[in-house]
Amino acid sequence: MPVLMTFGDSNTHGSPPMTDRVSYHRFGPDVRWPRRALAALGPEWELVEEGLPGRTAQFDDPCMDGLMNGHPALRQALQSHGPLDVLTIMLGTNDVKTRFGASPETVMGGIAGLLDLALGVEMQARHGGFRVLLICPPPVLETGVLAPDFWGARTKSLALPPLYRALATSRGAAFLDAGEVISVSPVDGVHFEAEAHAALGEAVAERVAALV
Repeated sequence: MPVLMTFGDSNTHGSPPMTDRVSYHRFGPDVRWPRRALAALGPEWELVEEGLPGRTAQFDDPCMDGLMNGHPALRQALQSHGPLDVLTIMLGTNDVKTRFGASPETVMGGIAGLLDLALGVEMQARHGGFRVLLICPPPVLETGVLAPDFWGARTKSLALPPLYRALATSRGAAFLDAGEVISVSPVDGVHFEAEAHAALGEAVAERVAALV
């Protein structure tokens, strides 16, 4: 059975739009985009969901116990599961938070590190070869309870799609610009509504099916 791993942050985890900063909620498996992609791919597929709220491509978040760096997390995930046939990576939303002060090019550099890890000789040999689909997250809005965290972030996130696309091409990875398929919720400017999860799941399944 082909295996898909979805590696990302809260939007891969299935966090709904936030109206406060304390409550924890998660969409059910019938809503989350990785599960919607699995349903579209068919019963012959298996899925590994690796979404963590707050995860970045490269930064240890000082407000979240100094953790959240996606690079060691991806290595652990690739060592924990497998063999994989397709890996999706959708990160960068948290990297444009104000406290990191990262330029779009710096955010892209963190994604490059993840691609280089996944597509490097060690992990490719471990899994017998697998394809990578890089997904650029949709641009954020500076609104709602998360607005202070993402002050100045919209301009940065709008600059990411062409950088991600060029990076994917340079590494031989497939690419999907999620911003061409969905938008973030106006409730908090970061997370996806249920309808967006459904649309993204369908788009990801189409790209993944073409890779195997």
